[in-house]
Amino acid sequence: MPANSPDKILEALLETLPEGWQVTRLFRGVTWTASFIENAAGESRVGLAATPSGKPAGAGDLLEYGFNRTDQPEARSFSRYALSHEPLEAAAGLATLNALLKPDPASLTEIDAGNWLVEQGRDQRVALVGRFPFINEIEPVARQLWVFELDPQPGEFSFAQAPEIIPRAGVLAITGSTLLNHSLLDYLSLANPTARVIVLGPSTPLSPVMFDFGIHLLSGIQVVDEKALLDSIAGGLSFRKMSGTRRVSLAKPA
Repeated sequence: MPANSPDKILEALLETLPEGWQVTRLFRGVTWTASFIENAAGESRVGLAATPSGKPAGAGDLLEYGFNRTDQPEARSFSRYALSHEPLEAAAGLATLNALLKPDPASLTEIDAGNWLVEQGRDQRVALVGRFPFINEIEPVARQLWVFELDPQPGEFSFAQAPEIIPRAGVLAITGSTLLNHSLLDYLSLANPTARVIVLGPSTPLSPVMFDFGIHLLSGIQVVDEKALLDSIAGGLSFRKMSGTRRVSLAKPA
């Protein structure tokens, strides 16, 4: 699907980011990319984004596998790489953007995205943009289930079919990694006005700005143990097997 230009969601998020942070390290794993940032007071944070598969020409100088030393660029400016159409640059920028976000702890909940989808999807038509690990839990309770993937398996759908199907869904779940190819707004624009919409996964920015685009629930992560996280990234572990993070959600106020 064509990317919106400019990316209105990312532009809105970038406007909210604080200054005074530097990118100290970048780590590229097979599955996840991590950005480590620090401020003058010695406070540190880590943000994640999915690592795009493949290695586009021209992007290798920015992010090689493993640790990438930086000249400690200003993090807010570096986050603008999220707007890039080079996938590795976009991953580094989005991971940095996520590191800079600090949602109000009082607004966070531990709502489990899979449980939320089972509850909301009961007797509903459900569209999943991404092959999520809890599909088998949703399928028995949903009235109808559609799964969209870049490389569809039997029974799945291509993104070219989204405009025909997504408006029929009562529940829409979209992977946060759609921000990397700038397609998130395209999918959100297809949602039925009455649909319940969730964006989920470690790439998901936990910012109330996202609610301005028709999203009801954001489900992402916060890093609680850097060493355990790095071990998980280096080992190529999936989200469900990842250590060093806490799953948290941010719900749109009623």
